[in-house]
Amino acid sequence: MTSFEFPEGDSQAPNREELLQLAITAAKAGNKRPARLMFEQVLKQDKNNERAMMWMAKMADNKNERREWLQRVLSINPNNDAARDALKKMAYRRSAKDNRVLLTFGVLAGVLIVLLIVVVFALASSHR
Repeated sequence: MTSFEFPEGDSQAPNREELLQLAITAAKAGNKRPARLMFEQVLKQDKNNERAMMWMAKMADNKNERREWLQRVLSINPNNDAARDALKKMAYRRSAKDNRVLLTFGVLAGVLIVLLIVVVFALASSHR
């Protein structure tokens, strides 16, 4: 991945807050790659920038990456309610999905047991 950097001493280079605002604007407009590059530049200057990390979580390519960014936010600010809530929602969705799988398996196992009983009963009846 390439890095987004302004030349040293460039008087036209935005400060960190301006760069963060440009990145947020790009992210909201759906320009994910430029936004990510700008957020990375902000984080290079300020490793603990919660807003940049939260936006990186929003733009994550997958759930694992999203979880990592949210956990990183909480590691620097355990009181970040947005990050904590997002992680809780992710855990709930994962748990709900697991429960659906178990329920489906249980129903399927039940149907197979009933079919097995019917077959055994039918075979026993035909041998009388």
